[in-house]
Amino acid sequence: MQKSLSTEEIFYINCRAAYLAVLRSSLANITSKEQLCLVLQQAGRNPSQKTLEKFWTERTTKLNFDDFCEILRKEKPTEESELLRAFRKLDLSGQGYVLHSELYKVLTSRGEKMSPEEVNQFLSLAGSNKDGKLDYTQLCRLLVSTAGRCQTLAVEKLESDAKLKQQNFGNQTEISLKDSASQAVPASPEAPQKTEPDATPRKAEGRSSSRPSSARSRRTSASTNITVAASSTKSGHLSEPKSLQTWHHTSTKGCFFLEEDGGIVSLQYRLHLPQTSTVFLTIRPLNLNQEDERPSSWMKVDTALFLVTANKTKEDSNLVCFTEQRDKEKFGWKGELSAGTYHILPFSTGCRLRRSRAPALKTAQLVYRTDAGELALTKEFRAALSDIFEVIDLDGNGLLSLEEYNFFEERTSGEKCDEDAWAVCKENFDTKKNELTRQGFMELNLMEANDREGDTADLWVTLESMGYSRGLEMVEACPFVIDVYSEETQPTVQPINLESSSKVLNTALHRSVISKGEAKTIKGHENVIIHTYKSEARISSVIANKSSHKVTVHVNSEQSKNCISSRGMSVFAVEVPARTKMVCQHVLPINEKQEWTYHCVESIVS
Repeated sequence: MQKSLSTEEIFYINCRAAYLAVLRSSLANITSKEQLCLVLQQAGRNPSQKTLEKFWTERTTKLNFDDFCEILRKEKPTEESELLRAFRKLDLSGQGYVLHSELYKVLTSRGEKMSPEEVNQFLSLAGSNKDGKLDYTQLCRLLVSTAGRCQTLAVEKLESDAKLKQQNFGNQTEISLKDSASQAVPASPEAPQKTEPDATPRKAEGRSSSRPSSARSRRTSASTNITVAASSTKSGHLSEPKSLQTWHHTSTKGCFFLEEDGGIVSLQYRLHLPQTSTVFLTIRPLNLNQEDERPSSWMKVDTALFLVTANKTKEDSNLVCFTEQRDKEKFGWKGELSAGTYHILPFSTGCRLRRSRAPALKTAQLVYRTDAGELALTKEFRAALSDIFEVIDLDGNGLLSLEEYNFFEERTSGEKCDEDAWAVCKENFDTKKNELTRQGFMELNLMEANDREGDTADLWVTLESMGYSRGLEMVEACPFVIDVYSEETQPTVQPINLESSSKVLNTALHRSVISKGEAKTIKGHENVIIHTYKSEARISSVIANKSSHKVTVHVNSEQSKNCISSRGMSVFAVEVPARTKMVCQHVLPINEKQEWTYHCVESIVS
């Protein structure tokens, strides 16, 4: 039985197929604007000159495979509807065709002007011309199908070359690439890991168990082998202090949101302790489903907290501690903290929080017309809004403050509500104690639907920003709860900003792995060190490049068993700039009730 591919793997298949249709290896570089155009066309894109110049500037000398993947995330295939919309602006009479003379005038005088020869060549190739008229509906269909065919042919070419297929996909060669490519629309993989001190794109390479087709070799390596016993996850080393009920306590909520590029966004918090105290700090996923036998789908998403000093500049922040111990789905830390202010940085590896593999079978209805002709919210939409309210009600008091509502606005619209606008909200919607009630939140969304006369496009933007699918399931988000207990003093926790993979968090992550993990150097490359950290729930590795030049590290985890990687693949390459550190990968067990083995070999590509 063939294994189905995730959308991340399908995305990489299409990227590599296009790349290898033009270049000899995914480790080779694009070296000209013309070459970039060819590779984009193989990926089913039809880049304009303006698009090419955006990605190939006067200072560009080369682009690597990772750069190409980034471009494909940003440059989506042109939809037939977009092309039709552009032609219909010229077809004022709505007859379904455009006169050659009118099209000639537009193409040679507006936007990216075409030469008369180029226009004549275009019209001769269109195959949709008759009596000086262009049937643009047929032309748009032809353009879109041709672009799609280019992508399909690139995948078929890779599929037919057994050597290339084995070289680039390793243990996935038993899967039909042609079948997989047609199963779903490509989605982006996880966001590139940031380096310390400078950010650089992650070098994600093919699943390779053999040498690349280029002359590069990997003759030196370091290997790590870790076997972890099966766990029922019903018990762990995290134990609550016996007198915890007498400690001072504060709680707040938050949510991990999966971005379109695979990055993970969440709120960050400020913790203040008036005096030195013993502290018990925990994070766990928030179960919105009250039925114990049907927990929310994200309850198996891994969570963690990093605590850093809140210094004047982010660069000065130091790692204080992070949650290592576990009890079921809860992760925690216990120890003494000095009086002062700290930043709490929530973290998830991304191994189990991934983009939805397939579109919803049916798009849910959000609003309907009553017998009186008035708009109303459907039961399913009200339930989703109630869950969203639960997530953004950070202090759990059943009301939304302006600050809480603004984090919601920042996430869904990128804007914030000022005091005047908030006053209008309080006048028009149900409030209590100057805060918005759950009913008021429903009324606000109904007003939005009314303002647009039943058009739900903006409502869907809100829902998708909050991690919902078209079937009204929260599939790309993981709500969580943070609890802070302090034995001697009352702690306060305040949300401060919504941020994705901040430099402070990446630095804290690097330092946690380096301080607690095992270090190995790659033979012959003493300045390239692989740090591997194992906790109760995950294995993380960081590559530290102390040399004065960039290195490319080939990573092979094909021999691992019962493992899932944050990279979404078992073989890839990581490009690490000089004097920087970069997360190599995070690994979790697929099935925690079974033993899992992490076997990884890192080699220098030279």
